[in-house]
Amino acid sequence: MKRSASTTALLALALVPATGWAGVHGQESGDGGVESGETPAPITLEAHRPADELEISLDGRLDEAVWRSARPIVDFTQQEPVEGSRPSEETEIRVVYDADALYIGVMIYDDPEGVLAFQRERDAGLFTDDRFMWILDTFRDGRTGYFFEINAAGLMGDGVITGGGGGGRGPGGGGTNKAWDGIWEAQTQMLENGWSAEIQIPFRTLNFNPAQDEWGINFQRTIRRKNEEILWRGWRRAEGLRNPVFAGRLTGLSGMSQGLGLEAVPAVVQKWNNTPGDPIDPTTYPYNVSLDVNYSVTSSLRASASMNTDFAEVESDQRQVNLTRFSLRFPEQRDFFLEGSGVFSFAPRSGPSPFYSRNIGLSGGRQVPITYGTRLTGQAGAFELGFYQVGTQTEEFLDPDDLQSTITIPSESFTIARVKRRLFEQSAIGAFYSRRGTSADPTGFAPLARHTAGVDLDYKTRHFLGNKNFEIEAFYAWNSNPLDASDSEYVAWTNTDLSSHGIRLNYPNDIWTSHVSYRQFGDAYDPAVGFVPRNNFRRIEPRFGWSPRTPGISWLRRLDFSVQFRELVSLDESLGGDEAWLLGGVGGVEERQWQFNVLGVDFESGDNFDIQLTQTYEYLNDEFEPSDGLVVLPGGYAVWEWSLRGRTAGQRRVSMFGNVSRGGFWDGDRFRYGGRVSFRPNPGVEISTNIERNEVDLPGGSFNVNLYELTTDWTPTPWVATTGQFQYDNQSEVLGLFTRLRWIVKPGNDIFLVYSHNWRYDALDPLDPNARRTFDTLSRGASIKAQYTYRF
Repeated sequence: MKRSASTTALLALALVPATGWAGVHGQESGDGGVESGETPAPITLEAHRPADELEISLDGRLDEAVWRSARPIVDFTQQEPVEGSRPSEETEIRVVYDADALYIGVMIYDDPEGVLAFQRERDAGLFTDDRFMWILDTFRDGRTGYFFEINAAGLMGDGVITGGGGGGRGPGGGGTNKAWDGIWEAQTQMLENGWSAEIQIPFRTLNFNPAQDEWGINFQRTIRRKNEEILWRGWRRAEGLRNPVFAGRLTGLSGMSQGLGLEAVPAVVQKWNNTPGDPIDPTTYPYNVSLDVNYSVTSSLRASASMNTDFAEVESDQRQVNLTRFSLRFPEQRDFFLEGSGVFSFAPRSGPSPFYSRNIGLSGGRQVPITYGTRLTGQAGAFELGFYQVGTQTEEFLDPDDLQSTITIPSESFTIARVKRRLFEQSAIGAFYSRRGTSADPTGFAPLARHTAGVDLDYKTRHFLGNKNFEIEAFYAWNSNPLDASDSEYVAWTNTDLSSHGIRLNYPNDIWTSHVSYRQFGDAYDPAVGFVPRNNFRRIEPRFGWSPRTPGISWLRRLDFSVQFRELVSLDESLGGDEAWLLGGVGGVEERQWQFNVLGVDFESGDNFDIQLTQTYEYLNDEFEPSDGLVVLPGGYAVWEWSLRGRTAGQRRVSMFGNVSRGGFWDGDRFRYGGRVSFRPNPGVEISTNIERNEVDLPGGSFNVNLYELTTDWTPTPWVATTGQFQYDNQSEVLGLFTRLRWIVKPGNDIFLVYSHNWRYDALDPLDPNARRTFDTLSRGASIKAQYTYRF
């Protein structure tokens, strides 16, 4: 898209000393891009601070005088489809600031008829839309930072980058925690030559070192109809936006203020709950007044306290089908445990999981009241710190299986501490500790306080074999014996039984990827505040992947092939089946798997599919009952399974994701299929349906497991969003409804309206198998929550 004459004149004035695209990057290749062997020059972006008072009317139009005095950057480079090539559309970025806030001015040149902007809801995924993203590495440590994104409709999304990022082709680090909701604002405008945006980020929203006059900063733009990704720095496929070590520099910063660093967030909640089956108190009207206080101990270290914490606005969990012997892990959705949670990540790819925050304030999916919570997160010199102290109160409720009796959950106290010390350019070494103390139950029994401790290494370099990424992850974790020596069930576990350890070598690069990992979890390794679905094993897993590009085929972007082997053996010599191939000196094999990605295809249109073939040997030491009355006997089972997965491009008004597989299931067979269809008739409106069906045939009989979901989203503006969700599965036979309206009065001030309803599909006559069935109400409730943010 070409600039208008007036815009060109303005840019020429602002860029008198500036260089163009080729001047920034050096010699151009024959196709107008950058030669593959070049390293981009360390270009910086200067933040302009006007001498007079900064006056910007935040309306998305870059028509204030201060924008004309700020020098823009224009030297973006393609990452996709052609790495190092010139972007098909131009982009300009300007940055100005005053003592209180950072302002970013964005000019996105494009054909306005081609700009896609379906989404409006805060933090909605933008895989459907054109988007503009940026990161701020406020400590310039190359590991952590803040992530922001917008689209032409004014959607705002944000998150916290943890553990070195992850925007390249490979895994690349801890990724982005998008649960963080910072207080900032963006306004956009559609123009005849594209769209523009004005962004205001108060310094009180960020942690940073005021003594530093430089931050890390980077920008990325997606042109969705072309599946084109362009970046300012870190444009190679093995680098990426969310890996701060590859970011550029924002210079010229000084005199930024965070005020007193004190923030108070009071909230009021009124609820209505109705449980028809409760014979004592079927209808209640509870209310709650809570207060969150945040204080910047230093400009880079923030303390928080929460009293009478309430999570009325949290969405219900996404239901999942589980036909395995092990528990499923559900994601955390509560803001108190999500903000700053990245520091608590402990060897995330190896699975020791000493901390799983859903162990606090939740029991069997039921909320347990949190009386107080304190949190300290941030950085102190070369150290990144994290600390929780949380207390829950005793909760008593009717037993859903016996309404004449009650269940009591004793009060508990939790202590979680984490420290990480930066090493070299991208690496860190850390330590972890947790304590869980439980009060006495109604019988007077009080379990021992349970402790967990561990150390981990996260080594990363971008200079392996010259310019390749290489990573090492290693860990050791231990938990105390949960039983007292006087207990009749006491076992004198050794430290090997009570601990886990492992190491993982990773080569995450474009074209070639590989990793090899080893881990061992003792028979009694079960951290009290962690999540470990399986223990008493030793495992090794190598993987190799090849993803060649196809520049000679215009409609094809990339192919993908990979092979992965996994062998898991028991630590008990009396357990397991076949003799191990790679791991000796212990019990027999409990699981051995070959997984082949026979063919993966990414099209230029954004569509893709994968064909996989998996061979699995698994040994059962005990009987397993995947469905009522159907038992799989102990022994070894070897099965094959093929699967096909496909996805259409998200920018279409109707997009689909689907998968189908067939193969062995223990001593029987399983056919499963599922998919999601999303319909976006207008911007701000989306309707999605999801289905998953498993048809299982075993020698003793057959059964089906079905899951259905319908979701609706209506977002008339970026400040008002409504969500509706129906879920049903034929295992629980419960139909659940969750609806929520969120009104962002202004950033930091929110009003929520929530309604939920659960029905069970019951027979009118439980003794008659042919009786007519109806949906009967199990529970329903509504709540209204208002919260306001005061900053001092």
